[in-house]
Amino acid sequence: MAQATIGDSEFDRDTALTPRGPGVHDAALPAGWTIGGAVNGGFLLALVGRALAAELPHPDPFTVTAHYLSVSRPGPAVVRTQTVRTGRALSTGQASLLQYDEDGGEVERIRVLATYGDLGALSDDVRTTAKPPAIPPYEHCLGKEHDDGSHPLSEIARRLDIRLDPATAGWAAGAPSGRGEMRGWFGLADGRPMDPLALLLAVDALPPTTFEMGLTGWVPTIELTAHIRCRPAPGPVRIAVTTRNLAGGFLEEDAEVWDSEDRLVAQSRQLAAAPRR
Repeated sequence: MAQATIGDSEFDRDTALTPRGPGVHDAALPAGWTIGGAVNGGFLLALVGRALAAELPHPDPFTVTAHYLSVSRPGPAVVRTQTVRTGRALSTGQASLLQYDEDGGEVERIRVLATYGDLGALSDDVRTTAKPPAIPPYEHCLGKEHDDGSHPLSEIARRLDIRLDPATAGWAAGAPSGRGEMRGWFGLADGRPMDPLALLLAVDALPPTTFEMGLTGWVPTIELTAHIRCRPAPGPVRIAVTTRNLAGGFLEEDAEVWDSEDRLVAQSRQLAAAPRR
């Protein structure tokens, strides 16, 4: 089967927007990107990111912060965008994704503030102590063959190519490690290349770290900030997610995304609610 290209992928079709007027875009949230009936937060971030790219004069998200105000469900939605500031190198905008209640009133699902620039114009100077995660080769990691279709992640998993590091997949066999870690390879199932919008999906795509902590159930995102550092090289990316502190019913997830050339292409931190016992 031929690999999908950017613009001709299920991901691109499902994040497509129909302009209604200045700063207003209609969207249809599909059921195929849900987890337990709720649309995935990374998918929503990418969809809103696409709307902001259409609003702002710069092409690439540099930093995107989203507050998730209510649960997004499959169905019609509208994205309202506004330019906050434009400059030579950076521009900032805000956006809200809204859906409709039973009476036809708008209910805000997400509010986003983002700064965009041109990743292609960045300097090649890199000074870092960060190191790529130690993940076994792709073919030695655990993929969809271990999914029987009963897990709540199964619906979105059919659209993703995720291969988990066996060291962080003990939960799948009923033997979680107890550590707040999740690592794996990531790509889109139809072979679409990774780009900055797909990286917004990637930072919230792996199973939650709470699975390896022995906690099952939904882990709703409260707030998520993603930093896109450069355009990824061809091939799947590697993602490492860690949680150091779960307290008071909330936890953080810190994610790093590395490309095939061992470059740190994206980072994120989110605050999420722990599963209810």
